[in-house]
Amino acid sequence: MPVISFANPKGGAGKTTSALLLSGELAARGASVAIIDADPERWISQWAALPGKPDKITIIGNVTEDTITDLIEEASSQHQFVIIDCEGTASLMVANAIGMSDFVIIPTQGASMDAKGASKTIKLIRNQARMARREIPFAVLLTRVSAAVTSRSLKNVREQLDQAGIDVFAVSIVERAAYRDLLDFGGLLSTLDPKQVSNIDKAIQNSMEFAAEVISRLTKIGQQGRAA
Repeated sequence: MPVISFANPKGGAGKTTSALLLSGELAARGASVAIIDADPERWISQWAALPGKPDKITIIGNVTEDTITDLIEEASSQHQFVIIDCEGTASLMVANAIGMSDFVIIPTQGASMDAKGASKTIKLIRNQARMARREIPFAVLLTRVSAAVTSRSLKNVREQLDQAGIDVFAVSIVERAAYRDLLDFGGLLSTLDPKQVSNIDKAIQNSMEFAAEVISRLTKIGQQGRAA
């Protein structure tokens, strides 16, 4: 089953939010999902302790460099999707997660520091691919994008990625209060109270479009693998 890592050594790039959004959408479609919470802050484990976690989502915590490979293998045998929320450093644990992944998503805000973090992640992915003697597909996901205005820094980051020939998601994760509120109230976007959280419908639409692109990319990767 597909193993998807969310990685960027730059803290606050949107890894946890993006991983949680994808997991929620996959679970809403009926898929069984394991989330390996490899972030020392344990944000997803804290979310899981709140009311409303779907039964389709299993959280795996207490991850170490020594155990992550075995945990990924075990989770892959029991679930349809394995999502890894990597820690915000370029560590051996992150390298092991990437080496086990079918697809790596690199969440990146429209700022130069995030772009540098993405560059480090891409180098790590390519090194792991060389060691494994296989391609490890990856793409940059722009996060916390303003719904109203495209900033100059975001334009600059996008131009840098395009010039470098880096694959970028067509869908960006827009800055929404609902995404932050997930970690406060628990559950999924669809279970948040619209009286307490604004623009839930737009957040849900954005999340669905993101998940749809991930599934499309995984399908393409699978087809390319079979053709090879």
